[in-house]
Amino acid sequence: MKIAVAGGTGTVGRLVVERAREARHDAVVLSRAAGVDLRDRAAVERALAGTEAVIDAASVGTTSAATATEFFAAASGTLLSAAASTGVGHAALLSIVGIDRNPNGYYAGKVRQEELFEDGAVPWSILRATQFHEFAGQVAAQARLGPLQLAPRARVQPVAAAEVAARLVDIAVAGPQGRAPDLAGPREERLDRMIRAWVHRDGSRRLVLPVSIPGAQMRGMREGLALPGPAATIAGPSFDEWLGSRR
Repeated sequence: MKIAVAGGTGTVGRLVVERAREARHDAVVLSRAAGVDLRDRAAVERALAGTEAVIDAASVGTTSAATATEFFAAASGTLLSAAASTGVGHAALLSIVGIDRNPNGYYAGKVRQEELFEDGAVPWSILRATQFHEFAGQVAAQARLGPLQLAPRARVQPVAAAEVAARLVDIAVAGPQGRAPDLAGPREERLDRMIRAWVHRDGSRRLVLPVSIPGAQMRGMREGLALPGPAATIAGPSFDEWLGSRR
């Protein structure tokens, strides 16, 4: 099966590509790093030629609702339009648990992106996942202040990106199913504790300072709005198990 992966060089996207190829599918990478700008309709159409399914795992590094919404409207809008015109039979989207309860900041863009898939001409599936275990390292890299490591407070139930990638490939192969069951890790965690564990994993003694980041999106995460409901599918490993395997 030929599967196109938008954002195929990102945290989850590259794992989707690996998983698809391990399963002997023909995985095509759609990303600027691979020479395909998702805003370029002609380039996307060329890349989608002969494709049976497309997985949208693209992202943008911003906390701005306006910037995120503009990016997803342009990138996913172009992707879905090109998929419809080239006869792609299934468009699968990676989204985030709780965005409808906390439609602020980056999550506002994801809400708009889901709307595009639901309203589009291509049969669709949407998989919402919780934050990845890798999220701790990503936040840590962005929140270092001189000798201090800032650690934003939030309630999360993280899942391994590899588990998300595997589920996305399974969904793409199975065919359109609308909203798939949410996917989450096995245990609720505090993001600041995850960051502390990440920073100290190699013996560093850097001071880690928990902080409450202002803004509606982070306030919602502190209140638990990004946690999964009881119907979510649970997949291991836990964060500590995952981190221990990386040492």
